[in-house]
Amino acid sequence: MATGEMIVDVSQDWVLACDVQQGFMQAVCTLSNSYDYSGRCRQIRALGGDCFGFIPLKGDRLALVVGDASGKGLAAALMIAHVQSSLRTAALFTGEDLGTLFKVVNQQAHSSSLANRFATLFYGVFDNANRTLRYVNAGQNSPVVLRRDGSVEWLEASGAPVGMFPDSSYEERVVEVKTGDLVMVYTDGVVETTDQKGAEWGVQGLLQAAAYGVQRSQKALALINVMFDSMDDFSQGRQTDDATLAVVRAI
Repeated sequence: MATGEMIVDVSQDWVLACDVQQGFMQAVCTLSNSYDYSGRCRQIRALGGDCFGFIPLKGDRLALVVGDASGKGLAAALMIAHVQSSLRTAALFTGEDLGTLFKVVNQQAHSSSLANRFATLFYGVFDNANRTLRYVNAGQNSPVVLRRDGSVEWLEASGAPVGMFPDSSYEERVVEVKTGDLVMVYTDGVVETTDQKGAEWGVQGLLQAAAYGVQRSQKALALINVMFDSMDDFSQGRQTDDATLAVVRAI
């Protein structure tokens, strides 16, 4: 070590960074008059690139965001924190136009990120008065709507991951969400969980676990617990990627 070289203890900074990231993922279990919602993000490192968040809005509405930055660890955590912050700030100025909102977030992510860095991102607004979900899906694994009658609807991507291209456009889409319907949004770490032979849990494992969970309980938190338990049983506790799942049930 060179004379006079200083060793800086960054352990407290690391703990603070972890606390800040967890602060972005609050409201893990809430029951309102309109929606029952819960979520969980389980990372493989102290900091990770996944995120979720619920934001109560005026007019009996609820916003949900789920994202997944490329890579792992600190670099991914920094990018997803920037994307979340940009989304919240841009939403104050773009009004109800979700397509414009994502265009702004994408431009900011692209201009401030290193090459080959991007984030998949889902953002939706539940409107209880109209019983609708307005959303943009920027490259996120297709969320699923489990209807009360047992039918399934997938919310396909309506744009590229944010930060990938400077001039991406995003399409806002709308689906009905009626009483008893369940919306599940997840990152690839959930469905790409593998067993000891390398087989993936997949969307079928997700749907089967959800169907079993709904039979046991109508509560969002209980459903989250059942689905993570099912995923862990399949993988025998082996996790290789950050895994995030958020659910909203219309009451």
